[in-house]
Amino acid sequence: MYEGIVQELIDEFGRLPGIGPKSAQRIAFHILQTESVDVARLSEILGQIRTRVHFCEICGNVAEQETCSICRDPRRNQTLICVVEEAKDVVAIERTREFRGLYHVLGGAISPIDGIGPDDLRIRQLMQRLADGTVTEVILATDPNLEGEATATYLSRLLTTLEVKVTRLASGLPVGGDLEYADEITLGRAFEGRTVIG
Repeated sequence: MYEGIVQELIDEFGRLPGIGPKSAQRIAFHILQTESVDVARLSEILGQIRTRVHFCEICGNVAEQETCSICRDPRRNQTLICVVEEAKDVVAIERTREFRGLYHVLGGAISPIDGIGPDDLRIRQLMQRLADGTVTEVILATDPNLEGEATATYLSRLLTTLEVKVTRLASGLPVGGDLEYADEITLGRAFEGRTVIG
């Protein structure tokens, strides 16, 4: 334990997701040893983030304008929507450079244990986007965990009422992985999603 404000800074960093006590301490001491100009810049950015950044009114992605850069891009395929849980998932998919359609960020996943149901997600907004018939395929890219699967199942059932193709991202073995370390569910999905060669 440190005195006063140093401990408060460590505690605040420790409250961030993915930051444990050791990491929080390292970050706090890095800030203490950094030049005041850099700390002032960090403080300025932290002060502006809540006022300048919000969520895209169309897809729910992070944006500094009313709509995000992806929704504003006329080169994107307007007939494809990839549904993801969080805005950070958009970045992960964009890094692959494989998808050129639009996105829809749900803002989480169905999790009864955490008290999150379908009404707590941006599902109604998704249905509104699909109403005009422009979209021909919805790709469900929720996490391959219990909550993500529940969300994908709920959405696939809901979307059967529309004339839209519903697909789910394949899941299975990671590149460079060993079969002996794969769990049964991952290995089972790899068998289900196998493709023809040649």
